[in-house]
Amino acid sequence: MALIASDKHSYVVGLGETGLSCARFLAKLGRPFSMLDTRDAPPNLDRFKSEFPETKLVLGELEASTLVLADEIILSPGLDPKHPALVQAAQAGVKIRGDIDLFAEHANAPIAAITGSNGKSTVTVLLGDMAKEAGRNVRVGGNLGTPALDLIDENADLYVMELSSFQLELVEKLNADVACLLNISEDHMDRYASKLDYLQAKQRIFRGAKTVVVNDDEPLSQPLRAQDMKIVHYGMNGLDLNKFSYSDERLGATLMKGFEALVDVADLNMSGTHNFSNALAALAMGTSLGLPLDAMIRALKAFKGLDHRCEWVRQLDGVTYINDSKGTNGGACAAAIAGFGSQLEGDGKVVLIAGGEAKGALLTELKEPLARFGRSVIAFGADRDIVRAAVEGSLPVIHADSLHQAVTLAKEEAAAGDLVLFSPACASFDMFRNFEHRGDAFKAEVAKL
Repeated sequence: MALIASDKHSYVVGLGETGLSCARFLAKLGRPFSMLDTRDAPPNLDRFKSEFPETKLVLGELEASTLVLADEIILSPGLDPKHPALVQAAQAGVKIRGDIDLFAEHANAPIAAITGSNGKSTVTVLLGDMAKEAGRNVRVGGNLGTPALDLIDENADLYVMELSSFQLELVEKLNADVACLLNISEDHMDRYASKLDYLQAKQRIFRGAKTVVVNDDEPLSQPLRAQDMKIVHYGMNGLDLNKFSYSDERLGATLMKGFEALVDVADLNMSGTHNFSNALAALAMGTSLGLPLDAMIRALKAFKGLDHRCEWVRQLDGVTYINDSKGTNGGACAAAIAGFGSQLEGDGKVVLIAGGEAKGALLTELKEPLARFGRSVIAFGADRDIVRAAVEGSLPVIHADSLHQAVTLAKEEAAAGDLVLFSPACASFDMFRNFEHRGDAFKAEVAKL
């Protein structure tokens, strides 16, 4: 179906949660808009028709002849701006933007923005908890939980936002009060031409930022372009007067600010050095926002982590089972292997269960930490052969035909003192609805052992 020329106004493209939030926001602003979706039966179709019965709705393949009629297109992050019809619309002068660009234009309070290949949900929720503990009227969301435009509230005094590369692709100027790119590893190679292409999308988080929090352990976390902004540093290696860091020498395993001990990691409800790095990022960002240290440390000690992110499941026969179903790329999986493996005592090793849809990645990041900390790998799912090729030669790889079989084989492989890590390094859609469904399935299988 094509729209007629008199319908020329904003087009929202994509009727997912983000698209529905855009529709609600535009309606509040009194802006005329139409909704488009490439699917014949998008997930929020009934909700949209109920809330906006008079609004034009176009379903089916995008057509350039329709899109060029728009004043602007607000594109949902799941749709690639390189779609030929969108490219033609842009060439015709139609402005294409995303919900985060619209959010930045209307946000009425400071923004703390977090991105990265791994750990961004943990840091976002933790920083939000720190702000709440400090008495701030904070709103938390973006790529996590509530869509950005649904967060806007005249009573808010802080927005803590998790942002994906897809959301950042169309951001012109975020103007965050503090922004952090936690890390970069190969991900979404089915959408990006190269790792550099992916990095450039992530780097847009720094546009207009007042303060940037930099991970000294990740060189690519620094802004690629010199800009007028304050830099705050954190990292797991090396104490420094002006840095948030980790020490396991003079004072035991401790999180530090300069040479001041802040909290003993034994007092935290999270484990793994990768999670200690996440805690340092949240502390550095919170300090940049003026949150008091005592409130942040109380929140940190109370924080129990997030479901499906390095989640403790069970201990059986001296073996610990960890659900890291949110580990959907090689970098996340490698960080979990190293984070847990470095804390195992004696002869303890990691038995890894990995596989799914690799999204065009080769997963070569897995080989080094598995060579150090791994006992074996159970590979399953559509791209299990990619998992095997990535680690072959460093330790045994066993194929499984199902998650049930993978968990059974992992139990047989593991010895007392070992850790079975379910960190697939891949997307879940070959066998599951999403990473939550996959993680719940893993926990159910472990419960049956």
